[in-house]
Amino acid sequence: MPRQGDPLRRLGFLTIGLFDADNPAAGHEQTLRTIERAEDLGFDSAWLRCRHMQYGISSPVAVMAAASQRTSRIELGTAVIPLGLENPLRLAEDLATVDVLSGGRINPGVSVGTPMHYDDFKEHLYPDTHDVEDFSKKRVERLLYCLRGEPVSDFSGTQGFETFSRRVEPHSPGLADRVWYGGMRSSAIWAGRQGINFLSSSIVTIEGTDRTGTDPADFGIVQAGDIDAFRAHHPLGERARASQGLVLIPTDSATDDQKRRYAEFAAARLPRTKGPVGPRGMLISPDLVGPSDELAEQLWAHPGFHRVDEIAVALPFTFGEDDYTQIITDLAEHLGPALGWSPRSSATGDTA
Repeated sequence: MPRQGDPLRRLGFLTIGLFDADNPAAGHEQTLRTIERAEDLGFDSAWLRCRHMQYGISSPVAVMAAASQRTSRIELGTAVIPLGLENPLRLAEDLATVDVLSGGRINPGVSVGTPMHYDDFKEHLYPDTHDVEDFSKKRVERLLYCLRGEPVSDFSGTQGFETFSRRVEPHSPGLADRVWYGGMRSSAIWAGRQGINFLSSSIVTIEGTDRTGTDPADFGIVQAGDIDAFRAHHPLGERARASQGLVLIPTDSATDDQKRRYAEFAAARLPRTKGPVGPRGMLISPDLVGPSDELAEQLWAHPGFHRVDEIAVALPFTFGEDDYTQIITDLAEHLGPALGWSPRSSATGDTA
């Protein structure tokens, strides 16, 4: 388990990929440029959110396919694909295809549960089965089964000029081991038992813990506990992969206008971090804004950060391309090194 002072091994970022409804191509191109820039800066990974019926990336697998052909080294992930809108077998085909095209760089993050606003579009999504669809974790198990190359058809062999396989094709060995699952304490334990990876975000809950959510330190303590519970139930134990995702906005090279807007953004969102919310006791981490040396001090004091050696910094939803460029540049050139991270070479994937 990483200890305070251990170097950060992997640095990534997470974006929603906003676009204008009247010109969606421009927003998607902006996201691809940001990923290309991140690879040039030595980032280890770029992660895409998934938003349906919104003005953000609705098809992260397609965007990863495009990014895979414009990059050579950076890993490409999703955080997360809601499986309630997916057929696991078909998704397995798409993910494996992109993984093959990328040279094995795909990290599929997934979630389950009833889709947001499901009642508003369920008859278009599942016209005949919307009342009986199973949105439980069984959907993840079906996806893993397909990605692992288990048989999904009773027929194989040649029929006429066509040859059929019993498993999902293409098969990409190792892809199932790169599946990630996000969530709270119970989900962390379940992910560990499945032998997959765990994404911990800027939201945790006190449900299943001994915390009240009233202590400012509770978020970090709960997050650390979630990661510990995940590893305690994972076959790899301490070596199991877990990632932390917080909103971190370094301001080392920011203009005065950017610093002002970033501070206003964080201040407007601060009230939602005051104490537990809802029946499950949801806790939300404050956004961290400031020079990289100050952010590094805050992270070294963060119990959740002590449990990981990789992070995926969440870029704020509503910022522009210039802001994203400044943020990821400062992450790579200032905050990452302050945490002991070293950039990777685009040509070789080695530390530069």
